[in-house]
Amino acid sequence: MLRAVAELVRAPAALSVPGDVIAGAAAAGTLNRRTPGLAAASVCLYWAGMAANDWADRELDAVERPERPIPSGRVSPRAALGLAAGLTAAGVGLAAWAGGRRGLATAVPLAATVWAYDVKAKNTAAGPAVMAACRGLDVLLGAAGGRAAKAVPAALTVAAHTYTVTALSRREVSGADATLPVATLAGTVAVAATAAGASRRKGWRAVLPVALAGWYLTHYGRAQARAAAQPDAARVRAAVGSGITGLPTLQGTLAARTGAGGTGLALAALAPLARRLVRRISAT
Repeated sequence: MLRAVAELVRAPAALSVPGDVIAGAAAAGTLNRRTPGLAAASVCLYWAGMAANDWADRELDAVERPERPIPSGRVSPRAALGLAAGLTAAGVGLAAWAGGRRGLATAVPLAATVWAYDVKAKNTAAGPAVMAACRGLDVLLGAAGGRAAKAVPAALTVAAHTYTVTALSRREVSGADATLPVATLAGTVAVAATAAGASRRKGWRAVLPVALAGWYLTHYGRAQARAAAQPDAARVRAAVGSGITGLPTLQGTLAARTGAGGTGLALAALAPLARRLVRRISAT
């Protein structure tokens, strides 16, 4: 049962989530004792979204992905919906506890956007933009208690990355035309360049964001290049997985750019761990 629930919420993919909050907190200058609580809230909301996603897709998954927890009978639709609702409440509650009114003010629209994506927007043209908004708000959640405006560039960068991953994910079952991975790869190059940015710092603190951005681009970009060369479902799905597991490297780049080099390295170190875990439990 625990494995089925882990599959339902894409447990390993949660390693890509705390970095949103940490990158936002680093940008806003609020990387402090509140940050772990806000990161926990973010994980709860992410897992809620995954459970709600499979609940909303249960009929489609019965045809396209019968091995998933709900269509395979390992998790009932009612249990999945209850878990999604409970995790949403836990996430909003943790955000209020750790971030006060500002945390709550960000967590509520974040939760609403997550549910709007799962039950309505996902299969529309607005789907990638709505999912991008979810991750952008997640970054801003980390800025609760500080000047949120300082975290907006980081939020937009993570949102742009998320847009590319979501656009690819819409073709991970049927495969894509080569123009899609080519377009998302171009977007990824722009994201990496923006994340590395121009630094006023010297020495290794100036080099680190560039190195991490290069790591991010190499990992995610290579998978998209392979999908462009052969855009079948397997290659597109692999690119989506690379986009998810490579996100901590991008988050680490953003943190390092603010001067939090150690934090940036710690975040980037989650990427190899995430790649190992998704071999056991799929992140897509």
